[in-house]
Amino acid sequence: MSMRKAAVVTAGSWGTGLASVLADNEYDVMLWTRSETQAEEINRDRLNRKYTGDYELPERIRATAKMEEALAGASLVLFVSPSHAMREVARQAKPFLDSAVTVIHATKGFEPGTMKRMTAVLAEELPQIDAGRLVVLSGPSHAEEVIQRCPTTVVVAAERLDAAEEAQDALINSYFRVYTNPDVTGVEVGGALKNIIALGAGLSDGLGFGDNAKAALITRGLTEIARLGVAMGGHALTFSGLAGIGDLVVTCTSKHSRNWRAGYLLGQGKPLEEVLETMGMVVEGVKTTKTAFALSRQYEVSMPITEQLHEVLFAGKEPRQAVGHLMGRLRTHEIEELADSFGDKWML
Repeated sequence: MSMRKAAVVTAGSWGTGLASVLADNEYDVMLWTRSETQAEEINRDRLNRKYTGDYELPERIRATAKMEEALAGASLVLFVSPSHAMREVARQAKPFLDSAVTVIHATKGFEPGTMKRMTAVLAEELPQIDAGRLVVLSGPSHAEEVIQRCPTTVVVAAERLDAAEEAQDALINSYFRVYTNPDVTGVEVGGALKNIIALGAGLSDGLGFGDNAKAALITRGLTEIARLGVAMGGHALTFSGLAGIGDLVVTCTSKHSRNWRAGYLLGQGKPLEEVLETMGMVVEGVKTTKTAFALSRQYEVSMPITEQLHEVLFAGKEPRQAVGHLMGRLRTHEIEELADSFGDKWML
């Protein structure tokens, strides 16, 4: 029996995927869920059918609906709650977390209303944890493929290198490669904003616009991500890495991406409410679009793709009209815009 224990909060698809990685690395993993029924299914059948289908979970994973039981004895706690629920879940966890625990989050979004990054939320709710040791995990990583042990590469970021390296050591194995990065802001912003561009990519595919349009959307979308990310304090180079272009590509092009699927349904004329009901899981890109639109105003940066998606999602604008608006913008110079987004050092 392993003496290492980890807790994963909560038991969605990504939480279950990361729990599987930790179990393969000889951690005894407690997977927390709000649902007693879901916990019973995982413990009885080794399955989490709603989120990971018929993929059998490792024996080292156990599930519980009791937070105290989940966190008891854990040396590592991994939060994978939806962005809108992170604060509440962290509050529930606070009484049971020791200051020496390694805390990682793998949530890609901002808190609605406050527009705060997830490490900021965790720092406020878990004051016993050194804020410099809070770790974010991001990168191109679909849970469905991680559970199948497909080769996957991600990045972990923390202000303190020792914390990032602890997370790296806990998670890295033969199919799950982990890099470290000191740029917490850039990694979190990249992971959140790529969901917006994925919505746009799905919408473009739903309209039947083809590969040319999607390639342009991804490329120009990265420029928007970097523009806001650098304005918020992120490092330009982060957006050319796994949490930037890497996550953006996989989310905009994969059948596993719920943000792409939501955009595709919107492009086919489905109303937003129906799309979200059909998805049955959180589509982070919808809430993030509203937040990013507000942040672009706050930081005074141009984000035309985000602006048009905001109009489609929340103001009833027709998708084709939004595309026409983007294509009809004033002429500009690409290199000047890249320098504006990434910094003058990118000027060759």
